[in-house]
Amino acid sequence: MKELPIKPLGKRVLIKADEIQEKTIGGLYVPETANEDKKSETGVVLALGEVSSDKFKFKVKVNDRVYFKKYAPEEIEVNGTKYLLVDDADILAVIK
Repeated sequence: MKELPIKPLGKRVLIKADEIQEKTIGGLYVPETANEDKKSETGVVLALGEVSSDKFKFKVKVNDRVYFKKYAPEEIEVNGTKYLLVDDADILAVIK
């Protein structure tokens, strides 16, 4: 895996969101940008922040598929790729 152009800080997790593909009755796929109300709630963990406290431990690890609060992530774009920065506390579950 190539090195990521961004490193989360503190108790944040960098996530690549799953793409939402909605299909119309006629069989056409509607792009995610056509309906901003539908946001991904799942994705793959790419990186963990750096925490200076020995008392804190992340609930997830790199490559985990996770379910997170829908409106919690901060959306960012780096070099044309979209990422999500999510606080560790806003990750609700690991998908097995």
